[in-house]
Amino acid sequence: MTTIRVLIADDQMMVRQGFTVLLNAEPGIEVVGQAVDGLDAVAKTAELAPDVVLMDVRMPRLGGIEATRRLTEPADATVKVLVLTTFDLDEYVYEALRAGASGFLLKDASAAELAQAVRVVAAGDALLAPNITKRLIAEFSRVTSAPRAPLKDRVGDLTERETEVLSLIAQGLSNGEIAERLVVAEQTVKSHVGRILVKLGLRDRTQATVFAYETGLIRPAGY
Repeated sequence: MTTIRVLIADDQMMVRQGFTVLLNAEPGIEVVGQAVDGLDAVAKTAELAPDVVLMDVRMPRLGGIEATRRLTEPADATVKVLVLTTFDLDEYVYEALRAGASGFLLKDASAAELAQAVRVVAAGDALLAPNITKRLIAEFSRVTSAPRAPLKDRVGDLTERETEVLSLIAQGLSNGEIAERLVVAEQTVKSHVGRILVKLGLRDRTQATVFAYETGLIRPAGY
């Protein structure tokens, strides 16, 4: 079994130590380091090469949003960022998702939820809680929406089917559910998802969902 390497970035020592104890008790997960703020997280990531960084949003010197951007922006970046927050409808979490985070987790999550979140993010399946994540993105994309170009210009080179798949991703459907909806093989959906991410220059399904809402491909409920 491949061990998932985790870095915990939080300015509260008790949070860092508590998560470290919980995760080190899980099979296949190892906490390789702790960071006290965003600058420390960036430096420790370069030094320790974790697979997943648990990133608090509010930290001194450099906050979690900018730290996330610095970690995920390079074209060769492979580390996944899981944002830690105290409540789900948090504009800072939304900004972290825009900056490249693969998902978020409430700080009062159980040990099982924490471990599952780390495994899901490490595997590249970005949406940890589709309903909450979708609600968060919908709310803040509505608030921050700007005048848009015609939809065809916004989705670039996506085919009609790829645009349809992107819309379903943003609605929180899994590959299997999309395959059932479109009456195609799941492998076909996987191929579509891969091409969508490449064509739009996106890292994962979370970024695809943010893109779909911000371009107006998906409209928040009631708007």
